Amino acid sequence: MEMVKIYIGIDWGAAKIGVAIGDNQSKTAVPLAVVKNIDELKEIINKEQADVLVLGEPIKMSGDNNFLQAFNDFKEKLNDLKIPVEMIDERLTSKLADKLFGNKKEKAPQDAIAAMLILQSYFDQVK
Repeated sequence: MEMVKIYIGIDWGAAKIGVAIGDNQSKTAVPLAVVKNIDELKEIINKEQADVLVLGEPIKMSGDNNFLQAFNDFKEKLNDLKIPVEMIDERLTSKLADKLFGNKKEKAPQDAIAAMLILQSYFDQVK
């Protein structure tokens, strides 16, 4: 039986970062938290002893992936952690999170839901 690996799903945003968690055996993602910066995210990654990070790649609907410099800087900081970073297309995850959660004034949970959708999409694609 293979070892359990912990996966952290990440929905990057300039103001907030949604975080979800799952593992390679259940292949089920659950929303975990919303953090404000990379340092708070690193705390979660360390606490949960993450083996793999799954980062939503902000690609426009046109397919254009000219990333924001801020996103590239964020990705570099994740790479510095020496934990594998898997990229996945995150188009529509925020809109789907809004549909699932409703358009409430409080936006924070949607970021965690979007991270869950990113991670679940990854699990569904990687059999």
